Amino acid sequence: MMTEEGTGHHTEAPVKPVSLEQCPALVLNADYRPLSYYPLSLWSWQDAVKAVFMERVDIVEHYDREVHSPSFTLQLPSVISLKRYVKPARYAAFTRFNLFLRDRFTCQYCGSGEELTFDHLIPRTYGGVTSWENVVTACSPCNLRKGGRTPGEAGMTVDQIPFRPTAYELQDRGRRFPPNYLHESWRDYLYWDSELEP
Repeated sequence: MMTEEGTGHHTEAPVKPVSLEQCPALVLNADYRPLSYYPLSLWSWQDAVKAVFMERVDIVEHYDREVHSPSFTLQLPSVISLKRYVKPARYAAFTRFNLFLRDRFTCQYCGSGEELTFDHLIPRTYGGVTSWENVVTACSPCNLRKGGRTPGEAGMTVDQIPFRPTAYELQDRGRRFPPNYLHESWRDYLYWDSELEP
């Protein structure tokens, strides 16, 4: 069984070590691109270490932490890459989160980012279906204002015509909404192919 390394030398103001649970590994595909941006492809430290020993991944970057057993010591991986390439799905699942991501977390009627829900352009009472091409992100006030009418009937317009995004398009949009926590060793792998600002 593996345990975490001791805290080291005593100092007057000891720094509390970071919990191992706060040391996930960023998982890259064999081409060194993240398996996904949303949700960010992360494995627990236990799963990452297990994958290392099963020789399914290569260690790309490390944390400044170690785990050890009676017979070995291993520096915790912070970035790992799969040895075998996993072909990503062409299209993402139709979920509320992916819909919001497609629409950049903004109401397609007024541009607000508050109280988000979704709206059928052609209402279901008119035979409208729940699909990528008929559903848009809407704030609650706009949704109430539109009611059971079409945008034309309500005198409203949408910012963009709804479409079925590819998984790549959603991943690209996901990079514009970084997670709350990014370890410094992950940044080069999350944004290495982003366009540089002048």
